[in-house]
Amino acid sequence: MDRLKYGWRAVRPRLISGVLYGILRFLGATIRMRLIDEPEDEARTIFCGWHGRSLLFANRYRGRGWWVIISQSNDGEMQTRIFRKLGFQIIRGSTGRGGVRAAVEAIRALKDGGTMAITPDGPRGPSGVVQGGVMLMAQKSGAKLVPMGISARPRIFIKSWDRYMFPLPFGRGIFIFGEPLTVEKDADEAEVERVRLKLQEEIHRLEAEAERMLGY
Repeated sequence: MDRLKYGWRAVRPRLISGVLYGILRFLGATIRMRLIDEPEDEARTIFCGWHGRSLLFANRYRGRGWWVIISQSNDGEMQTRIFRKLGFQIIRGSTGRGGVRAAVEAIRALKDGGTMAITPDGPRGPSGVVQGGVMLMAQKSGAKLVPMGISARPRIFIKSWDRYMFPLPFGRGIFIFGEPLTVEKDADEAEVERVRLKLQEEIHRLEAEAERMLGY
């Protein structure tokens, strides 16, 4: 019995991630996407949208070799498999485990001209609040912070800390991109906090606009 249990634990991430990947690709193939003010220059950019709206983004920007940070939890192992199949490069770590190492790797990737997709309120929340990690990455690397608002219609919401949005097939999705924000390398704590609050405010504003454009 123990052997069966350990065997299932070993194969479960591969099996579940395969099923979820198939669902994601089906959704990506059936949802009509509209992008507003998408930046042309992606190098040394950190795209920032809330954790609960990340599914559409993962589908839309697959295969570009962008970087994402995924936690070292068991769920993170499945996410890693899915995002690798989608063509993202992975850095493992979170505020709980491996956070410093993940930040160092992210800064290095950005300095080398890479692009990152970050959920600045993840992986534990609170939802809709920008955490300090993304600000450190932007300040140390010189990368631009680009806020995003994402919505879909029709959709359902999963009962989770971030009210994860799950778009339904054959619907519509919308992305609205805001003006880039930067954090100067010599910025003091007050200036970093000002930019953090501005980024947070802009993501909320753009998401509200995306909702409005889809009739919510």
